[in-house]
Amino acid sequence: MTAKPKGFPALDTKEKDDLVDELTQYGLANGLIMYPEGFRNFEADLAPLTIFPTPFPQSEFEKAKALSIPFSKLYGEIVFERKWLIKIAEELSTSDTGFTGKLYESYKKAKKEGIIQNVSLALTRSDYMFDTVSNQIKQVEYNTVSVSFAGLSQKVGEAHKYLNDSGLYETSGKKYYKDSELAISESPDGLAKGLGEATKYYNAHFTDANNTIVLFVIQPKERNAFDQRLIEYSLLKNFGVRSKRVELTKFTSRVAVDKKTRRLYLDGDEVSVVYYRSGYSPSEYEQDAAWDARVLAETTTAIKCPSLLVQLSGAKKIQQLLTIPQNLDKFYSRSSIWRKKLESTFCKIYPLDGSNQGQTAKKLAFEHPENYVLKPQREGGGNNVYKEDIPGFLKSIPESQWAGYILMELIHPPLEKNILLRDGQLFNDGIVSELGIYNASLLDESTGKIISNSYGGHLLRSKISSSNEGGVAAGYGCVDSLYLY
Repeated sequence: MTAKPKGFPALDTKEKDDLVDELTQYGLANGLIMYPEGFRNFEADLAPLTIFPTPFPQSEFEKAKALSIPFSKLYGEIVFERKWLIKIAEELSTSDTGFTGKLYESYKKAKKEGIIQNVSLALTRSDYMFDTVSNQIKQVEYNTVSVSFAGLSQKVGEAHKYLNDSGLYETSGKKYYKDSELAISESPDGLAKGLGEATKYYNAHFTDANNTIVLFVIQPKERNAFDQRLIEYSLLKNFGVRSKRVELTKFTSRVAVDKKTRRLYLDGDEVSVVYYRSGYSPSEYEQDAAWDARVLAETTTAIKCPSLLVQLSGAKKIQQLLTIPQNLDKFYSRSSIWRKKLESTFCKIYPLDGSNQGQTAKKLAFEHPENYVLKPQREGGGNNVYKEDIPGFLKSIPESQWAGYILMELIHPPLEKNILLRDGQLFNDGIVSELGIYNASLLDESTGKIISNSYGGHLLRSKISSSNEGGVAAGYGCVDSLYLY
């Protein structure tokens, strides 16, 4: 039985005001920042964050960390099991309003032109909530592209530790939390390590250059630039690897490709790794140049993070299919202890297709929508449909498109007390939290060999309990840190 966490720190108004001032100045001084909407380059604000760390069961946190490598191995096997993955992508391409289909079409086009780099880097994040019904973590989703907030995750943990060490959580001026109760993520170094290892592997096997770069492919007017920069700085400081940045739609006009060797260059520097911090949303592909960029990059020697196949493996449909034991049999034996631990995190997830399961899901969606969330093949927040809104939404789109969604049983996280600080305002409502576990895995897609596979740190995001969505950059949540009990 997990111990009950200690109560919420009790502070009077002045103490709380002092705490907010200290936290704000610490955050601004240490890079816990984001650009506001419609910013100019010299403008930056404190990132949305909690005042206190949020309770989370230590046993379930350790379990989530331990599952980092088995989950990464599972998704590596999915990419290697190419025929199975491609069959699913083909089925999705006709039912999800085009985005997954266009990713798959880009893969086919690149395959036809010639994919000569079989090694790919997966910087992933498995997201969980602690479920009060089962008293264990349940997986929300598995993200395979542009996983964010690794940098700010570390910064908010350090900020909360500073406040605790300074005695600002306790009227007496003593520490409120024990040092062992506060978990500070090393995620910017964890993701930088993956990029550094991919660069090292590229340099040893694919080039005679000794100073290749990692190319960050970004969105225009990137509000979350500081979070990304922290990874860049760690990459240079700890691994000696330089990086440059280019917008997705400007990629093809900025880079050069050697026609003979298919090596990729930017401003004369050879690119060892193309790292996408963009390319996960249909809105980013309104210009054909974005699709052209994905195909061009895929046909060069640079290691992609992620490759098109790795990104396709993160489709919600894959997550749904893995909850069917016969599908999981392809990758883990039923006697495997890790399989049982992976399965313990699965929620009930249904397709909305013509199968028997799909017919059951359609009935549940209309008769008991309050128990479910409807998810499309999308990332980035703000895309899901919740509870009573599900029937009306399904009626608003052609039934032929329903198969592009999955119906997922809701998780019931604990309602915790905390205070959110966003845009200078405090919000005192109860919060719910989502734990993200990062992983860095280097994979040879042609052989299934995992070259490296490592835990990459953690992230805690929290949101007001009345909000369905949790995306920080999308305006729904905030970065948080763990108080382990």
